This record gives sequence, structure tokens and C-alpha cells, in this order.
Amino acid sequence: MKPLNKYFDHTLLKPDATEAQIMKLLSEAAAYEFASVCVNGSFVSAAAEYLQETDVKVACVVGFPLGAQTADAKAAEARIAIADGADEIDMVINIGAAKDGRWDYIRYEIHLLAQLCHEAKAKDGGPVLLKVILETCLLTDDEIVLACQMAKRAEADFVKTSTGFSTGGATTHHVELMRKTVGDDLQIKASGGIRTLADAQAMIDAGADRLGCSASVQIMEEM
Repeated sequence: MKPLNKYFDHTLLKPDATEAQIMKLLSEAAAYEFASVCVNGSFVSAAAEYLQETDVKVACVVGFPLGAQTADAKAAEARIAIADGADEIDMVINIGAAKDGRWDYIRYEIHLLAQLCHEAKAKDGGPVLLKVILETCLLTDDEIVLACQMAKRAEADFVKTSTGFSTGGATTHHVELMRKTVGDDLQIKASGGIRTLADAQAMIDAGADRLGCSASVQIMEEM
């Protein structure tokens, strides 16, 4: 198992996040050598500059937090973030389309962004990674399985539970279901409501490869 710090996407996505708060996030990520920071698009260039001499990656959310933008709008947002230095893109699927059963559209929008990401280079020389946010709290188990299958067929890199801005966050049940569905073909990111060491360990035990947390530092201190 990798060290605990390498599970964390140290996250600040609040709409009222200030530049000072983002700089604190970046300094914490560098100090603890987290896997990445996860920020909104307007902070990507500052994050990339601050972290350029570290191995901490910059993740940017796209179509966040509702997922209701068009696929082309999400692609444009991702393209700008990558140009600004993003190493990873966390996109929200069109949840309404999923509830309508329009799975071809879900696969299309994921594939569009996966192609865009994989044609670009992250700072480690590999492709930019795509994480697909399902917003599991709004989906049935059957819909979660289908969404995972679409992400797999569209060649995403991760499936991710939640934005943290809806009716609930990650659960071990959903992480286990996602792992059972994607096997070893995709990685899994659990996010939303992970606040303690016990929460983090439960998600890892359920199959999570990455944890989206604003409480990363507190969890590390608890350990």
C-alpha cells in the first residue's frame, strides 16, 4: 500500500475561496507531499506555478458542481485548465442525462474529454488524467454501475463518487460497488465527507485509490 499522504487530493472548491486560502492549501500540499491539489479553474495557473518544483499534481474541476453544461462547454473548460497547467481533470457527468437513461450521451461526453486529456501532457510527462464524477448520492446502484461502464468504455482514468456539493458524499457501499464494476481497469476516487483517519481508512479498504479531502492535513496529524 502506498503512503497515506499519496492518497490525498487536497481540496478547496468553495465559491468564496480567497487567494490567501488557496496559497495555504498549496503550501500544505507541498509540505505533506500530497498526490494533488484540487481547485477551481481560476486558480490552476497559480497552483501550477507554485507546485512546479514538486511532484504534487494540479487537478481542476470541470462542469462543476452540477454537470449540466454541454459536452463542448466542459471540453472548452478542460482545454483552458490544461493550458494553464492542470495535470488532472475532474469532470461531472450530465446527471440528468443519466437519470433519463441517455447513456450514449454520457459515454460521448466522457470520451470527448478523455481524448482531450490523453492528447495533452502532465508535468510528469504522462498524459493528463480524467476523473469522472458520478454524484453517486443522486444515482441508484444500477445507474452507478452503468455510469462506471460508460466511463470504462470511454477510456477515463478514474471514476469518482461525489462533488461534495450535493445531498451526500462518499460511502463505502458506493466505493465497493464501483470497484466491483470497474475492476482494475479504472482507479477510484472517493470524495465528500471524509474528515477523519477512520473515514479515510474505510474508503481505502473499500477500494479507493484516491481521496478528495479538505481535511487532509487534520487526517495526517491524526495519524
